[in-house]
Amino acid sequence: MASLFPSVGGCCRLLDAGAGIGSLSAAFLERWRAGGFQFQRVQLDAFEIDASLHTELSKTFSNYRSDAFSASIHGDDFIHAAVDALSGGFFSRTLAGYSHAILNPPYKKITNTSAHRLALRSIGIEVVNLYSAFVALSVALVVQGGQIVAIIPRSFCNGPYYRPFRDFILGKAAIRHLHLFDSRSKAFKDDDVLQENIIILLERGGRQGAVTVSTSTDGTFTDYTEHKHPFCQIVLPDDPEHCIHVPTSSKPNTIALFPTIYCTLSEVGVSVSTGPVVDFRVKEHLRDMPGPSTVPMLYPSHFAGQSIRWPIEGMKKPNAIERNSHTEKWLYPLGFYCLVRRFSAKEESRRIVASVVEPATFGQMPMIGLENHVNVFHENKHGLPEPLARGLALFLNTTAVDQQFRRFSGHTQVNATDLKLLKYPSRKALIRLGLWAMEQEGTPTQEQIDATLETLIE
Repeated sequence: MASLFPSVGGCCRLLDAGAGIGSLSAAFLERWRAGGFQFQRVQLDAFEIDASLHTELSKTFSNYRSDAFSASIHGDDFIHAAVDALSGGFFSRTLAGYSHAILNPPYKKITNTSAHRLALRSIGIEVVNLYSAFVALSVALVVQGGQIVAIIPRSFCNGPYYRPFRDFILGKAAIRHLHLFDSRSKAFKDDDVLQENIIILLERGGRQGAVTVSTSTDGTFTDYTEHKHPFCQIVLPDDPEHCIHVPTSSKPNTIALFPTIYCTLSEVGVSVSTGPVVDFRVKEHLRDMPGPSTVPMLYPSHFAGQSIRWPIEGMKKPNAIERNSHTEKWLYPLGFYCLVRRFSAKEESRRIVASVVEPATFGQMPMIGLENHVNVFHENKHGLPEPLARGLALFLNTTAVDQQFRRFSGHTQVNATDLKLLKYPSRKALIRLGLWAMEQEGTPTQEQIDATLETLIE
């Protein structure tokens, strides 16, 4: 992280927000001492709200004691202190004017009515998490041309909740470097991380140009690689959500090579929704196996390749739900649907896994229940034409789509919103893919699926 800062001279005013025992500041100061910076002087403000760490923090800074270095440890709340400084509070501490900021902020969510949320909102910062608050405030506190390096979860790169935060940093800073840790279990294995983490270098007020994207499996950096990408590949010009893509190869994604894959789901005439049945809310209506008054209840556990296996005896989840006046509003009419699992395992090879609901699997059942851990593609909460359902599943199961999804999402979770952001072939092309799938004997291999995409999408 310290190595990402450009080598400059002059005087440095450094901010370390959420300093802990000072490891990041120490790395920065080590680079300065080794001649990596030409600063005449470094003035450091370290914020750490946990007073039990202050003694160790002081010891860290004492290693760099000199006439050219001074450090101040602040035990107050960084968010409130920064908001007070930025709003010009009468008793506020002067914090603005940092030339550099380096931070590993806390990850905790903040509620809509919390004191932190209200304080941030008062200065025009709308965020849902402490880490995004710390980064936004750091951007606001540095001078024009100031540099910010932070290690944060990748969750801010997409999703509607982080859209105001993305707009804030993209409006006030240029992205210079993104480093992605490919593994969700190695770099932060002690923190039970469920998403990828990135290191980001921002320049306040910088003119946006190409972005360096680097990757490594973990914090050893033994397999470090990097490539430069034009900014139009990081934030797509026609994307109203301003999602931040992190391409991990110098080669363009296969999807980008197909000019005919340009349709939104609404243009295809299809909707996608989260499965409407939240099982713990209808627990008394769930049944282990089907009975006279039940209809099928489908979980991700019922996925079997690109089809659905039902019922499954001995499964931990129920196979059926009672159809009655209480549950009727959550059920869908039986038909062909394309389903996508919402969650993948930490190191699973695929993020997007699609299957097709086939009515013949369920006999004469009139309705089905779709549990909240699946996404369902439908037409006005009814089934799709069979070729369209199969074509959607085949397209979503291509390697190209999985790679495209990974460019803007580091989650283990695939939400309906994420699926809406993807571009799709036309309805006609999807049906053509589905007809090909229906002609095959058995389940097509991954190689066949990928090859078929290239031959059928004209």
